[in-house]
Amino acid sequence: MAAELRANSQAFDSTAPLFDPRLFPSDFASRSGKIERLARKLAATAVLRDRQGGSAQAERQLLRDSGLLTLAIPQQFGGQGLVWPEIYQIIRYLAAVDSSLAHLFAFQHLQVATILLFGSPDQQRHWLSRTVHERWFWGNATNGRDTRLKLSRREEHYELNGSKSFCSGALGADALVISAPRSHNPEDRVFIVLPSQREGLAVNDDWDGFGQRQTDSGTVQFDNVFVDSSELLGPSGVSPRTTLRACLSQLILTQLYLGNAQGALDGALRYTREHSRAWPASGVALASDDPFIQQRYGELWLLFRSAQLLADSAAQRLQSAWEKPALTAAERAEVALAISEAKVVSARAALEITSRIFESMGASSTSSKYGFDRFWRNVRVHSLHDPLDYKVRDLGHWLLNGKAPTPSLYG
Repeated sequence: MAAELRANSQAFDSTAPLFDPRLFPSDFASRSGKIERLARKLAATAVLRDRQGGSAQAERQLLRDSGLLTLAIPQQFGGQGLVWPEIYQIIRYLAAVDSSLAHLFAFQHLQVATILLFGSPDQQRHWLSRTVHERWFWGNATNGRDTRLKLSRREEHYELNGSKSFCSGALGADALVISAPRSHNPEDRVFIVLPSQREGLAVNDDWDGFGQRQTDSGTVQFDNVFVDSSELLGPSGVSPRTTLRACLSQLILTQLYLGNAQGALDGALRYTREHSRAWPASGVALASDDPFIQQRYGELWLLFRSAQLLADSAAQRLQSAWEKPALTAAERAEVALAISEAKVVSARAALEITSRIFESMGASSTSSKYGFDRFWRNVRVHSLHDPLDYKVRDLGHWLLNGKAPTPSLYG
């Protein structure tokens, strides 16, 4: 095992850029030294860890030690206060080497955003300052379709009983953002923040998807878990601004699709240049000179670039909406439509790219030692988070009838 880990590490021991700079914005490399060092460490064992599955606690510690978990926390609470387009760019970069750890990293910022959107000023200060000073890693138990968790009022406090599935980042987290219904309507829910060591709370290591294998997305059990009223986030009710949480989440998924597409395309280009052999009938000495292989990569590049541009545009729209003190329903709808476009195109492009790279690399590239299959598996699992068809339907409904999408748990 140790020898295999060392062998993997040596393959990434280089002072050259980790990725082809054409696959990332031109200004990214100049300010990404810390991020690239982290990415190299994750890349060194990514293939082996994908085969093993389980929880990558050592790599989670690398994320914690990187100082990047506070990117979304405003400076007034001790964080770095980066804008969302920059955070999304970093998520995408990390996803290109390790989609599971990028998922955990991204969901850290989603939980921070939840506190910013729903918490009172005192709650924001309390929880986000603790996150910075105690270097907290956040997980979640917010699966809106899993309604088994019940919040009950007691005399002077509340109790949680039941369970939540697909709780990304919960295993090994310091604190959790949890959602539970206030009534029989699953859309009418309240967010709760709890330290993960609260008595009666247990996180099961039972996630076994064939992709995104180290996202610590197990089931969380709640047995008479005490909840103080101060741990329920406000405000009550829904506004265009609070529904940005679903937009933030959907655009995180988009970055994970694109990151896998970038990692697959970059790895395939390198493999074709360094290992692929020209087909005898091609009449060329190098596979990179084969016109059919050149055409294939050109087609994959067009898919990638189209998705990348839509995703970057959607991130800018989201940032503009985030900065508005009073967001209207119409402005929120414009953001949701842009994110739907980016998500659908990115998912389709990523599934196509991560599947078709093998046609240009050849049969030897399917060896498990390269781990090229992980990119497709990661995208395939994550693209099922919520149906793409409904995003396309929303776009068609808007085009035909001028009807904006209704805010929901998924967009």
